[in-house]
Amino acid sequence: MKSRYRVEITTVAERDIEEIWEYISQDNAERATASIFDLEKSIAGLSTLPLRCSLVPENEILGTAYRHLLYGNYRIIFRVFGSKAIILRVVHKGRLLDTRFFC
Repeated sequence: MKSRYRVEITTVAERDIEEIWEYISQDNAERATASIFDLEKSIAGLSTLPLRCSLVPENEILGTAYRHLLYGNYRIIFRVFGSKAIILRVVHKGRLLDTRFFC
């Protein structure tokens, strides 16, 4: 049986998702809603085997143990604490992380 993890989304990550919807909706609100629905399904999927996701390359510089799940043009940045997967940020995959992302 697969381990179950509780997925929690930080306020900052929720704001990231809202901003993604706003950006996409400038062209097509229906597509924005569908994209966010799929993104949230991907996030919910972290309830099983979040450790399958790779560590972010920036960990060496930041001194962290963050992981990421890629979804389309976005990186879902999270950390596993015990039986929880905490979603920290949702950022464009072209952006490098730095400490300002987590303030």
